[in-house]
Amino acid sequence: MAEEVDNQQIIFRGYIEGNPRETDMEFKVGKKMKMEAPKGSGAMLVKNLYLSCDPYMRGRMRNFHGSYIPPFVPGSVIEGFGVSKVLDSDNPKFKQGDIISGLTGWEEYSLICKTDQLRKVVADDLPLSYHIGLLGMPGFTAYVGFYEICKPKKGDYVFVSAASGAVGQLVGQLAKLHGCYVVGSAGTNQKVELLKKKLGLDEAFNYKEEADFDAALKRYFTNGIDIYFDNVGGSMLDAVLLNMRDHGRIAVCGMVSQQKLSQTQGIYNLFNLVIKRITMQGFLQSDYLHLFPQFLENVVRFYKQGKIVYLEDVNEGLESGPVSLAGLFSGKNVGKQVICVARE
Repeated sequence: MAEEVDNQQIIFRGYIEGNPRETDMEFKVGKKMKMEAPKGSGAMLVKNLYLSCDPYMRGRMRNFHGSYIPPFVPGSVIEGFGVSKVLDSDNPKFKQGDIISGLTGWEEYSLICKTDQLRKVVADDLPLSYHIGLLGMPGFTAYVGFYEICKPKKGDYVFVSAASGAVGQLVGQLAKLHGCYVVGSAGTNQKVELLKKKLGLDEAFNYKEEADFDAALKRYFTNGIDIYFDNVGGSMLDAVLLNMRDHGRIAVCGMVSQQKLSQTQGIYNLFNLVIKRITMQGFLQSDYLHLFPQFLENVVRFYKQGKIVYLEDVNEGLESGPVSLAGLFSGKNVGKQVICVARE
């Protein structure tokens, strides 16, 4: 008979409007977990080590079924990207002791039945948590968005919003490596300094201190913008449209400024797409998974050569989950927000 243990969990309490609050989630001890993967299930029992807080998760907390990923179910465990250790496996692709990355539950132990998009983490000297950040979905989003959507050329003028976040921080560094002039925006002076001194951007500004985004962009881009990597949407996107150069490219990655998607803000300057022949494209990293091995190889190499750095904000303990996710939307995190559940 398999051992049964307590399983601490973060439960989604109910659908929200606006930004997540701590009280939208509950930390509790769930029912006992059997320490085995049922025979014939093809499933795996894992111990969760690191969990990822990502902006897309807000969309899953809304009662909206028209997105690329379904909403969370009220009363159930929150799900997100994580790094986990396999304790027992009924799946021939994975064995006990393997470290994997992919979607898992916000709990100490998870029984994972959908295993098709899980990846084995190859042992190296990089932190395991990087596999939900730099080497995971956020890093791959940056890589795909910059190279496949933005199609950069050496000497391009590049603007990145939310430039110190999990995605933006890699976009800015990839652009610098490509020989571009790069400016980033962030929401605190501390983050602005990090962008310039740690991440090596040419310039950066605190958008909260700018009364007029158009004027701010004209200050940093006297010749206009070739590439905009958009993580925020809203009035920043509107101002960028006024400052794009002919044949510019805009990668629409996220719209974190649109807090209430039932009351979204309109964009007024779209006619610039016509007169400047701008390409503006939304994308999902999951459409480009064939490029993942190439991404991993290149980004690991850049990191080991010291050409890129990665900022993480790690909170200890599963119980820190609600405050970590809620804090993402008020800019409390500095870099990629990670929850450390256990260190193996």
